[in-house]
Amino acid sequence: MLTIKDHKTHYMFDPFEYLGPKRRKMLNDSWAGVFRDHVRHVLPVDLLAKYYCSDNGRPTNELGAMMGTMILQHMHDLTDQEVAEQFSFNIQWHFALDVTSNSDSAAYVCPKSIWSTRFIMTENNLYDPVFEAIGDKLGKVFDVDTSLQRIDSVHIFSNMRHLGRIGIFVATIKKFLANLKRHHNQDFNALAQELRDRYLRKQEESCFSMVKPSESAKTLQMVGDDLFFLVERFRTHGKITAMASYQLMIRVLKEQCIVEHDETTSEKRVAIKANKDVPSDSLQNPSDPDAGYDGHKGKGYQVQVAETYTPDKDEKNPQLSLITHVEVEPAHASDAKALLPYIEATQQRDMAPEKILADSLYGSDGNHERAAGLGIDLVAPTMGGRKDASCTLADFEFSAKGTITVCPQGHKPVKVKKKKSRFSIAFAAETCVGCPLFQDCPVKAGKKDRSYIRYDAKVARLAQRRAFEKTDAFKEEYRFRAGAEATMSEFDRRTGIKQLRVRGIKAVRFAATLKATALNILRAGALRKRRNTGKSPSSSPFGSTIELILIIKEQIFAYLSDFSATDGKIAVA
Repeated sequence: MLTIKDHKTHYMFDPFEYLGPKRRKMLNDSWAGVFRDHVRHVLPVDLLAKYYCSDNGRPTNELGAMMGTMILQHMHDLTDQEVAEQFSFNIQWHFALDVTSNSDSAAYVCPKSIWSTRFIMTENNLYDPVFEAIGDKLGKVFDVDTSLQRIDSVHIFSNMRHLGRIGIFVATIKKFLANLKRHHNQDFNALAQELRDRYLRKQEESCFSMVKPSESAKTLQMVGDDLFFLVERFRTHGKITAMASYQLMIRVLKEQCIVEHDETTSEKRVAIKANKDVPSDSLQNPSDPDAGYDGHKGKGYQVQVAETYTPDKDEKNPQLSLITHVEVEPAHASDAKALLPYIEATQQRDMAPEKILADSLYGSDGNHERAAGLGIDLVAPTMGGRKDASCTLADFEFSAKGTITVCPQGHKPVKVKKKKSRFSIAFAAETCVGCPLFQDCPVKAGKKDRSYIRYDAKVARLAQRRAFEKTDAFKEEYRFRAGAEATMSEFDRRTGIKQLRVRGIKAVRFAATLKATALNILRAGALRKRRNTGKSPSSSPFGSTIELILIIKEQIFAYLSDFSATDGKIAVA
């Protein structure tokens, strides 16, 4: 049976008046005040209510409080048991979630209810509406300017063990044999006892617990043969082939092995692929088949995070840096492909940026052209280029149409030719022969006493971008992208995003999205306190660290002066 409060109707009497004015002000100036005043009213509780019966069964916990509890759990990075304790006894949580009674029916939640709410929200993608509703509300309340934004990604780990190649084979086979024993015991018993014991022994008795480096290739071939044997053994068994663990074995076989046919014996055999030939989207652990692999950062997932920024900080009127977009991808996904989905998602919410700061992975020529077509200025360094050359195409001056107008030495071309997207620029040979940059210059000698340089429109655009990157205007504009690194640090430090307690892309998306939502609320709470008190939450009572050092320094000098004035004798008052 549903239990839903009408949070839009005000109380006749303040249910938290018993706290007193000082503690009440502390609550109002914290994240709890932001949550109570602006968040709880916009939670899409109606989406969660569809999965409960309105007139049958035991009464549910108040659904608005339960949806808010999901956010607070990820805000403080708590286990289910810790959430139950905070929900029951924490006044700050009661104030935020509008828990106005101390009865068990209102101020108690069991871990099973927390699990059920999380399961419903995860399976039905209810976390995206929560993120969007709260982000839109905070953007309006704090008058956030979304025209300037920056995007970056952070690598995160799910709750899975990091396995080597042998470990991936062993864990996959072990998972299949355990399921086979549970659901098809007769087929399991028909397997050789040696094979069963090899993978189902206890960890400390397993023959794979301590594999010597010199024997790793032999062991890898053995587990590959076992995997291939099991795949072939049950290939025609319809019910077994439908098992998820059997499908994982087929996936590992395709990703890690090559099945060869022996022409002399007409038999199949397995060859293990070289490490470099294993794709980055291969299975990393059968317990989390959605995770990917990045050669630089390792196994897991990555989170794309975009936020607003303000170039000119006004200490008297600080602005809220709001996270406008969050998306979870396997670790092997390319950042270059994340830009356009981010732009489309923010356009649907009327939060599209006019300028985006990003690193070079997002700054491909294709992304620049598509962003420009949408009226968005993408500011990102170009990748590649000859850094050791004294003269490159970027040193030339171009017209708006992409043709060269002047060379680095100030000479104009004698002929300009364009065919489709290709350019051919000719310079007089006598001006190039004596040029001090001729050896490194991309202009090369040609026929008819002329020197030529040929390029296409894409190369011209990249050259113009590289030329702009050398200017002070670009450096001044791009320096604000560094703030994205601070955001990633804050994201992890305050919400624990880099080490999650869950696995599987659905659960990881749920956690990452609600943690981004929580970070928006925490930032809004810090900004609210700063505006109300005139101080940032982290400011010291002395105003700044420098002022504190100066005060201590003066006290030390005063103490030393008194010490010398009394000939080393300190008077006791």
